[in-house]
Amino acid sequence: MKIETYKGKYNDEIISLILDIQNNEAKINLSLQEQPDLIDISRFYQQDGGEFWIALSDEKVVGTIGLMLKENQCAILKKFFVHKDFRSKKVGLSLYNALLKYAKEIDIQHIILDTPSVATASHRFYERAGFHIISMEELPIPYTYPDRDSILYMLDF
Repeated sequence: MKIETYKGKYNDEIISLILDIQNNEAKINLSLQEQPDLIDISRFYQQDGGEFWIALSDEKVVGTIGLMLKENQCAILKKFFVHKDFRSKKVGLSLYNALLKYAKEIDIQHIILDTPSVATASHRFYERAGFHIISMEELPIPYTYPDRDSILYMLDF
């Protein structure tokens, strides 16, 4: 298994993995059209200084994570997904550590994320990693997202 930054390859695999987890596992009913960042990863993540990573096993995408830069040293953690056969195998932790290292290198002060309330395993991961639940009013920046009974989390450096 290896982690690498997005280089314009594996687009169909990335989209397929994410939509499968969102809609077949989590049942949150999100379409590709509601997620324009998946259609143009370079523009939404990398063009403004953020980044997007993929986990590969035998050249197949088994995980993703993205860091979308915003104003005031804030960033959004997006598209953190790991194929069910690779969970509990440190794939998620490796992706998260790549994101965290990069965020520190570029002096991010706050990382925000939204996650569906049904994703309880994700909540435990984020809370162990130091994220805390916040309300919309506590957001340090304007942030809109396709709300599916979501919980907002923030990590402060």
